Amino acid sequence: MPNIKSAIKRVKTSEASNAQNTTVKSTMRTAVKKAEAAIVNNDSNTQAAFAAAASKLDKAAAKGLIHKNAAARKKSRMMKKMNANG
Repeated sequence: MPNIKSAIKRVKTSEASNAQNTTVKSTMRTAVKKAEAAIVNNDSNTQAAFAAAASKLDKAAAKGLIHKNAAARKKSRMMKKMNANG
């Protein structure tokens, strides 16, 4: 545990931001998995699931949790699968 006041504050803020980042990243992964499952199963809510996943990916990229090109790549691959399934 740090002794310096500013270092103590940094530990607190980094723990708080780490918890927030973990939550955002987890919801993003869940949304992507749901969208991919909907695409594979040809569900009726495929478009909605894709839109939700794309939104989560964009938000994660905007916050710096994933690279913007990684988000674009994931969205592109999902869209490609969606179009291939018809």
